[in-house]
Amino acid sequence: MKAVSSIIDTGALVRNLRRIREMTPHSKLLAVVKANAYGHGLYPVAAALNDDADAFAVSRIEEALSLRNQGISKPVVLLEGFFNSSDVELVSRYDLYTAVHDLTQARAIADAKLKKPVHCWVQVDIGMHRLGSCDLKEIAQIKKILEDSPNTYKPLGLISHLSVADTPSEQAYNEIQQDNFFRIAEELDFKGDLSLGNSAGICKWERSHTTWVRPGIIMYGISPFDDKTGVDLGLEPVMTLKASLIAVHHIKKGDKVGYGAAYVAPHDTVLGVISAGYGDGYPRTAPNGTPVYINGRRVPTAGHVCMDMMFVDLGPDSQDKIGDSAVLWGKELPVEVVASCCGTIPYELVCRIMPRVNTEYESN
Repeated sequence: MKAVSSIIDTGALVRNLRRIREMTPHSKLLAVVKANAYGHGLYPVAAALNDDADAFAVSRIEEALSLRNQGISKPVVLLEGFFNSSDVELVSRYDLYTAVHDLTQARAIADAKLKKPVHCWVQVDIGMHRLGSCDLKEIAQIKKILEDSPNTYKPLGLISHLSVADTPSEQAYNEIQQDNFFRIAEELDFKGDLSLGNSAGICKWERSHTTWVRPGIIMYGISPFDDKTGVDLGLEPVMTLKASLIAVHHIKKGDKVGYGAAYVAPHDTVLGVISAGYGDGYPRTAPNGTPVYINGRRVPTAGHVCMDMMFVDLGPDSQDKIGDSAVLWGKELPVEVVASCCGTIPYELVCRIMPRVNTEYESN
């Protein structure tokens, strides 16, 4: 009996990416595998998608070098660029693509002594106010430095990020952001590849389907929208988080359960103890009533999640036995549902699976 397992269905992963290609037939797919592929495993995910993705996107150079050192030869893009000027040589040596979001990065590339040029996408701010400039003069200056340098391949690409593509109430602001992006591309005469559409943009905003789109959360079968699941979008959950029922107790009405007596039994019932807790990445903030799937039904959590265990109210008629499997989220119970109960987003839940969790890969 394994305490907690994360089952990754690489078959579902591939089918999701092929579904995304159907949604964006005129775009190349830059598969986002940052943050350990959203908790699904950096190299295993990249290897599974190597025949279907056109390139891979990461946040940090360590992730990119890990992919290169394990044999991934397709383009790998640094979405945040590099953090130190000394990294420019690594970007060149390992044939990485890098976003360039400020003058410091542009000058570091121009000043570097390189054996071969680097691939650059100028990153601009169209309304997120996170990375990149929204000032045309500064963007033009970055572009000129890079274009004048022998250290870059030409033409330069242009990249940005939609911050409200998943927010229906912000439709006007989303359109403004897209207007800003295409205005910058036109006014500054960017002739290289454009990359705008993220997961929400892919699903909802056809205008964002530029030369490259960047599927992230939807690749893993999870919806970027609060009111939908991945299944609603024609996608399949890739991760199933499972644990085991390790104890069963008959308790009386009024019995107090767990730390802080956070659950009081409303009636005589059967209490189950499951072999997973916040030490595995399950949120301690999960309130009473958060669903867990056991033996064909959803049962509610009861009391505070512990470091290594959690409680569920199995109900007075429970026939569940020690050793039975409990699905914390996955094919039988969408992670979006659990995230909503916990007041967070599914991105956070899948990204914070802890190293001690057993990870298994299968293709169904």
